Amino acid sequence: MKLIDSIVAQAPELAALRRDIHAHPELCFEEVRTADVVAQKLAEWGIPIHRGLGGTGVVGIVKAGNSERAIGLRADMDALPMQEFNTFSHASRYAGKMHACGHDGHTAMLLAAAQHLSVHRNFDGTVYLIFQPAEEGGGGARAMIKEGLFDQFRMDAVFGMHNWPGAQVGKFAVSAGPVMASSNEFKITIRGKGGHAAMPHNSVDPVTIACQMVQAFQAIVSRNKKPVDAGVISVTMIHAGEATNVIPDSCELQGTVRTFSVAVLDMIEQRMQQVAEHTCAAFDAQCEFEFVRNYPPTINSAKEAEFASRVMASIVGEQNVGAQEPTMGAEDFAYMLQALPGCYAFIANGDGAHREIGHGGGPCMLHNPSYDFNDELIPLGATYWVRLAEAWLPPVRRGDAS
Repeated sequence: MKLIDSIVAQAPELAALRRDIHAHPELCFEEVRTADVVAQKLAEWGIPIHRGLGGTGVVGIVKAGNSERAIGLRADMDALPMQEFNTFSHASRYAGKMHACGHDGHTAMLLAAAQHLSVHRNFDGTVYLIFQPAEEGGGGARAMIKEGLFDQFRMDAVFGMHNWPGAQVGKFAVSAGPVMASSNEFKITIRGKGGHAAMPHNSVDPVTIACQMVQAFQAIVSRNKKPVDAGVISVTMIHAGEATNVIPDSCELQGTVRTFSVAVLDMIEQRMQQVAEHTCAAFDAQCEFEFVRNYPPTINSAKEAEFASRVMASIVGEQNVGAQEPTMGAEDFAYMLQALPGCYAFIANGDGAHREIGHGGGPCMLHNPSYDFNDELIPLGATYWVRLAEAWLPPVRRGDAS
């Protein structure tokens, strides 16, 4: 690997900072301490900052030369509302809060890149360092954009990166097209007619209707969309009843829908509503249908994905840059990619062997209470950010203007 020496030298300092952030996790839109840490470091390195977009967002601005071109590099800062199983020294100090997705590491990698960029400035243009709140369900990217991120800070493209457990450290993955799915939620309330379980003919049983509905939803996936188009309908909650001998008045279904395209999502939402309402009508029940669209699909633009791939290959070799396997997980970086060209890449986090004594007994997987970010990634991820910015904003060399 061709890592930047100055970043490698500073890696222990940034690893310590990462662990401090890990020990003090903050949930979406509550990242006050984390944002203060980020802003303090950027100011310490002489980087102008803008605060407040999305509530706790921080944008660092590093300029060099005279070019009006600009690039955005994004890291997320928030933690998850879950209990950590790890007991090592930097484990979460807050009950029910944990950096189980590696956003502490994403923040540290971008800070390491910021430190190098501020000192060396081997580029011509502007690098915007975007430290975003509330990725974990809060839509922090959407909030920052709505409050003027791309209006106040004009940039040509925006790039994001996420650690990916299971693959060997030293590998990247990036592809054009959809790489993460849309995230959507539904709630369906079936209102029937309650009664005695021994006399069902006097009732309209919402549980029976719910069972019919759940089965019918799977036919949407298998029979209404093209087999080559991805789509998942998962009913994850069914709530009804209070006693074994009573048919309840109502039943509530909740769950999620994931797709890689808006067209498939439109079809699924429409068909789910038709199935829900018509199934209820067939059984003489009433239906309340709610469908909420959260994150859109994350779709990488081809030019930027290819550009990122070349930069990665220059660091770790072409053999260590693979294609992303699309995942049905969601990412609110999708909103940034709707606004600007760019791409969202994966950096391998290893198999968990890096975890210190005192880690939980579970696997080192995302959203697992035994997860921990691999600090070996800090110099590699930071090197990628720096080389990406330098390649996107090549400095003017002597004689270039002639």
